Amino acid sequence: EDLVDHFLDARVVDHVADDLIYRRHPNIHAQLTHNPMYWAYRMLTTNSPMREKIALFWHGIFATAEPKINNFGAINNQINMFRDRGLGKFDEILVELSKDPAMIVWLDNQTNHKNEINENYGREILELFSMGVGNYTEQDVKECARAFTGWTIENSEYMALMGAKDSIWPYGRIFWHFQYDDNDHDNGEKTFLGETGRFNGEDIIRIICKQEATAQFVSRHLYNYFVADEVPVPQWGHVPAKDPYAIDALAKAYRESEYSIKETLRVLFNSDFFKRARFTRIKSPAEFIVNTLRCTAEFHVIDGSDNTVYQVMEDSGFMGQKLTNPPSVEGWHTGEEWITSGSLVDRVNFASKYITDTSNPGVENMISRVTANITEKTTPAQFLDACVSVLGELELSGDTYDALLTVTEHTFSVDGTFTSDPERLITKVFQIISSSKEFQLC
Repeated sequence: EDLVDHFLDARVVDHVADDLIYRRHPNIHAQLTHNPMYWAYRMLTTNSPMREKIALFWHGIFATAEPKINNFGAINNQINMFRDRGLGKFDEILVELSKDPAMIVWLDNQTNHKNEINENYGREILELFSMGVGNYTEQDVKECARAFTGWTIENSEYMALMGAKDSIWPYGRIFWHFQYDDNDHDNGEKTFLGETGRFNGEDIIRIICKQEATAQFVSRHLYNYFVADEVPVPQWGHVPAKDPYAIDALAKAYRESEYSIKETLRVLFNSDFFKRARFTRIKSPAEFIVNTLRCTAEFHVIDGSDNTVYQVMEDSGFMGQKLTNPPSVEGWHTGEEWITSGSLVDRVNFASKYITDTSNPGVENMISRVTANITEKTTPAQFLDACVSVLGELELSGDTYDALLTVTEHTFSVDGTFTSDPERLITKVFQIISSSKEFQLC
């Protein structure tokens, strides 16, 4: 419990300095595709991985894609909002999301006017962001959209025009800002989810967050992301949860904590169902890449080359998850859908490239951690266990373990000496482990 508290309550956050990133990559503000590169530096160097983990969680749910937004700062600010607010109360998160310029443009709420309703955001906040299909009516969608009229971008037409004409920094210099336009807000009476009043957006969110459907929906998302893979979200309406008891326990924590994500996660991380669920989730491409590179301590020193971290995040896209560019408002389908014949080859090649690079001091340190415990009494099995421990205390299946043990028995003698180059043997074992099915799991 102390470890969970430390993990969730961390207040001092450190990562590679933004100024250093911007100095080494001066064009980072000028290209939309550099947002993932900036995020990669944050994920790889942070001392508070939970902040980046929760930001990635919300990015997958409140999926917003940069090509339509066409503004570096808007996307970056949204991810920062997820970092800062992501462990807060769900109603507060939804309010911030509804005021977020990237989300407003992504779901066209700047075109939602009191005399000309656009239902796009009103529908998605119910269907994909909070309650799920089947828990509201079409009339609720209309009333929800009416409540969010006037939630727009300040001087949006001018900002869009200037952004298009700003040829020096077309995606970065002009940032958008939220504006509430009372003159464009529908102040009429609305009936939403059984309640009637002259509702504004905050009122709608208050009503949404107290619904049992919302408690279940949020809890199932947390379970899917932190515990074990569920079926894709579109199937939730007709496929029961994998562990209904766990979802009910999380929904109870959500209600009793007044919608606090942090307190709901505190219950999750201290639960028996979480402790039993080691290595039952398939890592997303971003998780796989960050996990691998944090093992090797890669990119802790910024060299300014776009072909390094930038290419790493392009690799994430090749594996099926291009950050800040989800395939649709539905986000990415997770679990087994991460693994295809092509993406698996990309994963194996990526891990092999970085985990066997002995010119990297981080890999040298991994090797040293293995050899430091080698004595004349060390057995091949103990040597193998040391290699596995360095890569994250994986739980190898019998077949995988036996295959690896065969490799070590041929090159590691019973007197604690190596029959071949120890560095080569250790990196070979690392390479085989990182190619295993177990390395794809978390």
